[in-house]
Amino acid sequence: MTLSPDSVRAVHTEAAPAAIGPYSQAVRVGDLVFVSGQLPIDPVSGEFAGPGVAEEARQSLRNGAAILEAAGSGIGQVVKTTVLLADIADFAVVNEVYAEVFSGGVLPARAAYQVAALPKGARVEIEFVGAVVA
Repeated sequence: MTLSPDSVRAVHTEAAPAAIGPYSQAVRVGDLVFVSGQLPIDPVSGEFAGPGVAEEARQSLRNGAAILEAAGSGIGQVVKTTVLLADIADFAVVNEVYAEVFSGGVLPARAAYQVAALPKGARVEIEFVGAVVA
């Protein structure tokens, strides 16, 4: 596939927080949607969800779902996620929340990492790759 301006499209929705830097909320290339890492920011208030890492994870998942839908995909069409944690001790809690959204059928491939820090002091950030299925 040759990439052209017509085959690559930036995705933006008001239903998720705006990017906090020089990047797109997502990019759609053909039948794939690459969603930038989603912090647990409530798109209405602009504040972090919480308290606690479980609510942060839920908000990150909601933000990703909204962007996927804006791109013609959806949370049920996610093929890969990357979960970034400020503290790996939060893995079990985040995993429980993740399983509320992703369960049964074919689960997305996933990587999870502890990082030294996340933007704005977040405890969790989640990236998504979704398919657009007709």
